[in-house]
Amino acid sequence: MTLVKYQPGFPSLFDRLFDDEFDFWNRRNFALTQTTMPSVNIKETSEGFEVEVAAPGFDKNDFNIEVDNDVLTISSEKQEEQEVKEDEKFTKREFNYQSFTRSFTLPETVNGDKITAKYDNGILKINIPKKEEAKPKPARQIKIK
Repeated sequence: MTLVKYQPGFPSLFDRLFDDEFDFWNRRNFALTQTTMPSVNIKETSEGFEVEVAAPGFDKNDFNIEVDNDVLTISSEKQEEQEVKEDEKFTKREFNYQSFTRSFTLPETVNGDKITAKYDNGILKINIPKKEEAKPKPARQIKIK
């Protein structure tokens, strides 16, 4: 998935095919394992992009964020183990295991070396600053000689 500015209107057939079909496939298959793919918001400002990942119940140490060849990958693997006493017998016990991976292609206008992340109140926020030359320049007056 590429970080692009949201443009209301008619999405292309290509966009709808991948967004609708694969999103449906993801929801159906993650539901079978009783896990969910975290929702993501991507905001663009004049300074850069902010990616918000809704991941309640996680700890900041549960996440792995890496950039490789202009691809930002956010992943997590969390397994909760419960202590089992010797005298307990199970007829059914379900494991608690969650994992996900989300990848985004970064545009050429961002500075991948200065990406920062913060996890607070169930939201992982990743700030991706733009390169100086990609930031909008203020209008300036040109004097006539």
